[in-house]
Amino acid sequence: MIPAMVRFVGTVPITTNDTIHAIVAEAHAAQKDWAARPVADRVAVLERACRVLTGRVDEMAELFSREMGKDIRRSTGEVQGVVYGTVQTAREVADAIQQQRRGGQIIEYIPLGVTAVISPWNYPLAMANNLIIPALVAGNTVVFKPSEETPLIAQPFVDALNTVLPTGVLHIVQGRRDLGQALVEADVNMIAFTGSQAAGKDIMRRAAGSLKRLVIELGGNDPMIVLPDADIDRAAQFFAVASSFENAGQMCISTERIYVHDSVAETFEQRVTEIAARYRIGPWNQPGVNIGPIINDTQRKGVIDHIDDAIVKGARVLLGGKDHPDHYVAPTVPADVTPEMDIARDETFGPVVAISRYSDTDEAVRLANASDYGLGAAVFGGDEAVAVGRRLEAGMVGINSGSGGGGDAPWVGAKQSGFGFHGSADGHRQFAQVRLIG
Repeated sequence: MIPAMVRFVGTVPITTNDTIHAIVAEAHAAQKDWAARPVADRVAVLERACRVLTGRVDEMAELFSREMGKDIRRSTGEVQGVVYGTVQTAREVADAIQQQRRGGQIIEYIPLGVTAVISPWNYPLAMANNLIIPALVAGNTVVFKPSEETPLIAQPFVDALNTVLPTGVLHIVQGRRDLGQALVEADVNMIAFTGSQAAGKDIMRRAAGSLKRLVIELGGNDPMIVLPDADIDRAAQFFAVASSFENAGQMCISTERIYVHDSVAETFEQRVTEIAARYRIGPWNQPGVNIGPIINDTQRKGVIDHIDDAIVKGARVLLGGKDHPDHYVAPTVPADVTPEMDIARDETFGPVVAISRYSDTDEAVRLANASDYGLGAAVFGGDEAVAVGRRLEAGMVGINSGSGGGGDAPWVGAKQSGFGFHGSADGHRQFAQVRLIG
């Protein structure tokens, strides 16, 4: 039996909505001195702040796992990535916002003011840090609202940084959705958000009155196309299953829809099922666990509803599909998935490998593009793979690999998966105002 692991972990102070305006005002006051510092000084301050975090990796990783449910190996990896990757990111941002000369004119990148950063629960440190660091290096101050699902890991992260950062440069506010809405409507200059499509649209509506700068990533329903000449083992093991099950499927670029050619479909389905059957669900500190709990009961119910809907509408279940222990979703592989099924239309965000078959490439491309989302996509195959990838309506397309940007590459969505983007020199510059002199 899978242990539930429903235990009290800790508390954080709740921020009341009526204090938001005062907090934002403090951030504005601190921003003037912070912006007056040379960029190199701001980077040096962040480097010192990261050294404070270095000695706290293990304790933060355990808190992370206990709060969110992610296994300790993945939690440790995320904390280490933030601690050791921040310095490099800060330096890249500093390089990106150096003034440039174009003919007889100068292009400057000046601070915007106060940035509201609202982060998700699935990668609560990495996603927050990707937005906080460019905002701070660009000379902005930050008011950070973490997800109410993962407030505990955010608090020591900010507290550690604030032992070095000047007073008022980085604030943290803790609360539910209404607090985030109050922050969006406050006197901030920019909103950097990662979360659901519905929340992103709500933010755009609330920010429209004062035309606040927006950088928002809104999830995905990522397709994968397997061509007839694909390396089936690689496509099945190193991407189809691994991507669909990573973080219990709670990942914005998780593979949600797989389209495999008829000629290799049976072999692919068999291989996926064999690999998926090896995955084990359980709590963060249980050896051999690959898949942790779903973040909350509402999200878990949504994943199971998608699975049930697919079964009712005729999907063949190759693995799982029922007998989900409390707080978990059993690894599930439905085949013969059709476009009218919820699992094909909407973001599932759970450990599900949903497989459909196609007979020609045009059909596969049409099905892959039949979504409002456009974050990531992948194509596995030979010489034709790149050409097929270029036909997909996504901001990031992997060819025989994952779709996420590596190194200092942009993290960017198309269609309704994003507005603005972060990462890369161009992404870093979105946290600053461009000014032309001359």
